[in-house]
Amino acid sequence: MTAPTLSWPVDALRSALTPLLPGLVVEVAGQIDSTNSELMRRARAGRLPPTLLVAELQTAGRGRLGRGWQSGDGEAGGALAFSLALPLAPHDWSGLSLAVGLAVAEALHPDIRLKWPNDLWWQGRKLAGILVETASGAAAAGAGRCAIVGIGVNIAPLDGTGFATPPAWLQALLPGVDAPGALLRIAVPLVHALHAFEQTGFAPLAPRFATRDLLAGQPVQLSDGSEGVALGVGPDGALRVRCATGVREVRSAEVSVRPAAPGAPA
Repeated sequence: MTAPTLSWPVDALRSALTPLLPGLVVEVAGQIDSTNSELMRRARAGRLPPTLLVAELQTAGRGRLGRGWQSGDGEAGGALAFSLALPLAPHDWSGLSLAVGLAVAEALHPDIRLKWPNDLWWQGRKLAGILVETASGAAAAGAGRCAIVGIGVNIAPLDGTGFATPPAWLQALLPGVDAPGALLRIAVPLVHALHAFEQTGFAPLAPRFATRDLLAGQPVQLSDGSEGVALGVGPDGALRVRCATGVREVRSAEVSVRPAAPGAPA
């Protein structure tokens, strides 16, 4: 890790979050391979108290299914990248990434949509991504498991080279916002959301998710090649898809939006 170059509200974050997460450690790195990878290394070494780790730049950011995550255009502050590690013991882990995405979207802007299972979109373009991993109880230094919640948000414009769809960025929605300011907006609502999820799971959040659901009513294609129309998410966070053989509940497959063919029914 290298030293940060931007001014981060570490004291404000610590003051706001420590009552919710006693013993919280807040760290900011100028550059790191991946905030999630670093916290997973610490977890495996058995030394991971509640930790908020922020990086101005990631050299090997990770997304779902092992995909890379581009951290801005190589400029500090071009993206917000952070991971939060905390002990968590929900009755059912299903829907956790959806609960996280909903908390981030609601903290940032009413126009942000949610693409099952872990992306935030705006005007048909990806704005942010989420990666949730877990570590064993021993590594979490306590009972249950440790959740490591990684979030990456595009802050400044990206040139979009190499992307199938050019990405969105937060400053188009919130002019003047920077990475430290976005983190201040997100951090406390995120911790509250994680604690609520631990107590009641995803089911109470499903109606709020539905108001931002990007896929509902849209043709989708699953990673196994099957196609259908997304019908929204169930109380456990599963994506419901109406296929030729009936309604299917998808819990782990990668889902991509397939534009309707000309003349196809809505």
